[in-house]
Amino acid sequence: MTLRLHNNLTRRVEDFAPLGPIPTMYVCGPTVYNYVHIGNARGPVVFGVLAALLRRRFGQLRYARNITDVDDKINAAAKELGVAISAITDRYAAAYREDMAGLGVTGEFAPDIEPAATDHIGQIVAMIEQLIAGGHAYAAEGHVLFSVGSFAEYGKLSRRDPEEMLAGARVEVAPYKRDPGDFVLWKPSTPDLPGWESPWGIGRPGWHIECSAMAAAHLGETIDIHAGGVDLQFPHHENEVAQSECAHKHADGSHKTFARFWVHNGMLNFGGAKMSKSLGNIEKVHDLLQQHPPEALRYALLSAHYRQPLDWSEALVEQSKNTLDRLYGTLRDLGDIDAAAVTPQVIEDTLDDDLNTPQALAEVARIAAEARKASNDADKQRLKSELIGAGRVLGLLQQDPAEWFGRGTSSDDDTRIQTLIDERTAAKKSRDFARSDAIRDQLAAEGILLEDTPQGVRWKRA
Repeated sequence: MTLRLHNNLTRRVEDFAPLGPIPTMYVCGPTVYNYVHIGNARGPVVFGVLAALLRRRFGQLRYARNITDVDDKINAAAKELGVAISAITDRYAAAYREDMAGLGVTGEFAPDIEPAATDHIGQIVAMIEQLIAGGHAYAAEGHVLFSVGSFAEYGKLSRRDPEEMLAGARVEVAPYKRDPGDFVLWKPSTPDLPGWESPWGIGRPGWHIECSAMAAAHLGETIDIHAGGVDLQFPHHENEVAQSECAHKHADGSHKTFARFWVHNGMLNFGGAKMSKSLGNIEKVHDLLQQHPPEALRYALLSAHYRQPLDWSEALVEQSKNTLDRLYGTLRDLGDIDAAAVTPQVIEDTLDDDLNTPQALAEVARIAAEARKASNDADKQRLKSELIGAGRVLGLLQQDPAEWFGRGTSSDDDTRIQTLIDERTAAKKSRDFARSDAIRDQLAAEGILLEDTPQGVRWKRA
């Protein structure tokens, strides 16, 4: 089956094939001034699954996910704490990497390149100079602004007309602008702010130009896939298109396509509203990783189709944890069966269908259900292999079941619990029901729940 993705540029699902032998993908990363919330993690998790899929399909991938480490929010955080800008950005960039690793965004799910804006000032300045030379930008009072009117196709990604875009955007009214919709590429810095030498004086880049310059530097002037949250479609991604296509032209003067496919994930809702720092209704990944099994958080983020909104709640995380209990319980029951991971074709086909992770998870559940019913070792081996392989492409079910069920406890405690369970089983066989019930009650008091199954006794922590 051919990989098909919904392309927001054309508003339809299309067959995907890379422009060159190695696909390229750019994902907008964080602005590092605080811990990220779980909504910020949806893109890295789902597009990490896409990255792994692209690597399997085409053998290689060039995947960049940036770090924005110069921004007015960073400046404000540094000023509030009375520290250098780098003290903020270094701390929270490291925290972001740690949080994403906790959610399983590692290895084949991780980017190849993590460019930082401050390492690309030269490329940013050069791109701005190209835009000025082409008549698409102008300098005014230490600022450089992109002239929206110079790009006839402005609005083609978000499908908005200029008046609607101007009304819906947070547009800075400034006397140096030729048009109210023009946006900043470069702005001057006072001595208390970070700044770099440029033809327009000491200053710093605007947000939008950073991603355009970094994408071009690492992936080329035309990239295969640009991904990110749907909330970035306008103005950020719209402005990236304008800058990049006006800076990079063919020999005949026509604009080069910036990104062939635009793939956007839906927002996380919390308490009936979009999760955002401005609303204060956020759940930080850093905190959630301390409160819940990280794999349950990952499962929850994959449980809805990436293009749809996802309602985040404690109930969703608990449901994800319970589902993983059943799946790991199946693997534990099959513990004496040797198996090597084999990815079922139905899983690959499902992911090829616009990265349909909910359907892939449904297939995982089906395989586990069949494995629980299997009566001979050959079927058990095949289904266990498929279960592990299906989980692997989603970044799930790669722990030892004992590790999953014993999370946060020592192996000695697991051994003690299993010894009590074995003693209870022996007591039941000898019809010592008083002792059997006493052990069950003791474990229940410790938060250990028992389930008698045809394959034996399963246990988990409540």
